[in-house]
Amino acid sequence: MGIFSRLFTIGKAETNAAIDKLEDPIKLTEQGIRDLKLDLDKSLQALAEVKAMAIRSKRDLNDHKATAQSYEQKAIMLLQRAEKGDLDPAEADRLATEALTRKEEATESAIRSEEEVQRFETNISQLDANVKKLKSSITRYENELRTLKARSRVSQATQKINKQMSGIDSSSTVSMLEKMKEKVAQQEAMAEAYGEIANESKSLDDEIDSALDEKSFKASSSLEALKAKMKNKEQ
Repeated sequence: MGIFSRLFTIGKAETNAAIDKLEDPIKLTEQGIRDLKLDLDKSLQALAEVKAMAIRSKRDLNDHKATAQSYEQKAIMLLQRAEKGDLDPAEADRLATEALTRKEEATESAIRSEEEVQRFETNISQLDANVKKLKSSITRYENELRTLKARSRVSQATQKINKQMSGIDSSSTVSMLEKMKEKVAQQEAMAEAYGEIANESKSLDDEIDSALDEKSFKASSSLEALKAKMKNKEQ
């Protein structure tokens, strides 16, 4: 699967149940980004190599132009010397012809170098566009990966909570509360029963003392004694 096809698959991961079952979208995205970075490294290397060839072709172009110009100047100088009588005209013509031949060769080499420069410039433009596209894609997918990881953490936490909530049986909880109420009511009833048993187990003396209420009896006797004492003082 090509890198862009894999990344296209990642973009469809949310709606593609088969992909969700077969591959982890996060791991798939991470692998896609690693593949993109490898492609970026290769593209940068290729770009550097093509730029280096373009630089050499430009140098060759300048050298061939300079060589052609130099041979043309030499041919002119040879003819000038022949006109001044410093050089045999036939020899000057021969040498000038050779110089012009070398000039034509240099000119043809310059033309080829210029074509190479243009071709390299086109390649550089294409490679540079690919590098920029890869860098943009890497940045975009890294941002999407961060978002995907955050969403994954939230969904996992939500799934865990929902799973825990789904495991709670409301009917069993209500049943447990009813049992607790019944148990508490039973305990209260038992406490009341033991209280009644305690009252029933009082002795006869306890019942007599309770009936006479000794404290009230003593208080009444004291009150009568106090009244009698006050009456005697008045007399």
